Amino acid sequence: MARGELMKKLLASYGREAEFRTVAEQIILEEEQKNNKVLARSLRKSLDSTTGTPAGAKTLAPLIPFPDAANDFMDRVDIVHNQNDIVLSATNTRVFHGLIKEFKRGEDIRRNGMTVRSKLLFCGPPGCGKTLCAEIFAGELGLPLFVVKLDRIISSYLGETAGNIRKIFEFARKQPCVMFLDEFDALARARDDPSEHNELRRVVNSLLIFIDRMQPKGFLVAATNLDQSLDPAIWRRFDEVVWFDRPDAKMIERYLQMKFRNVDRNFNPLEFADSLEGYSYAEVERICVQAIKASIIDRRKQVRGADFTKAISDERRRRSGLSRLAT
Repeated sequence: MARGELMKKLLASYGREAEFRTVAEQIILEEEQKNNKVLARSLRKSLDSTTGTPAGAKTLAPLIPFPDAANDFMDRVDIVHNQNDIVLSATNTRVFHGLIKEFKRGEDIRRNGMTVRSKLLFCGPPGCGKTLCAEIFAGELGLPLFVVKLDRIISSYLGETAGNIRKIFEFARKQPCVMFLDEFDALARARDDPSEHNELRRVVNSLLIFIDRMQPKGFLVAATNLDQSLDPAIWRRFDEVVWFDRPDAKMIERYLQMKFRNVDRNFNPLEFADSLEGYSYAEVERICVQAIKASIIDRRKQVRGADFTKAISDERRRRSGLSRLAT
């Protein structure tokens, strides 16, 4: 984010300590990434001496200096969504509530000789909320979110890939955060796949060792759309596997309520929930957005049922084309 925008956010958050500290942490992180370490340390010392943590507030965990070794392989992501922006199944809601409670009581658990669940594998088809859930999960924990750049991790010099993975795992071991690895199957593909290169099999061997030995201060979250492609030995390395399925009609109803809660309309979107069963959240969102755009383009104050019906028709056309490509 541009420095000017950060300064405006900092001034606008004055008097709201949790928000003020979050923006200040972003400024300090930028200085660390620019190698202005003396200034970064001074800013952090000033921040720590002038701000406290209000009771019950969710503030970001303090950031350690960002190591040059890991800087090329991950991005810090601003957390802009919250739990009101996602619809989860009852099972997944229970799982995440349990993980959050366990994290907060982590010291008590470790004192009793047990480990805290900290390595999660998200599985499910595209567009069903895995990435969004990782962001909201980090926000609920008060941890910064880092997204691993797999295109940088997988080096054209195959022997370097395992070393690159080691760098990000070392960072996650020291920094309380949620580290998110999307398209995890690109790294953890089954070693008995005849199409894979021997060097990539050695990468999987290294990855298994790293995950086994890692005890992150926050969470390692890996996500895949191709769970059947993962090496069988990967599964037992994760403390929890969370399945993200396509939403049923009831979940789509809740999602439509959320998307249209502040939108003026002359129809009831919930009447379309049954016809949208089998669609992903990403597809339903695209339908909602296109319907709302239609009213803006026509300079109407209300979204009409016809707008929504046309948006569904366009999405079906899109799905039909993608189905032909897959066959």
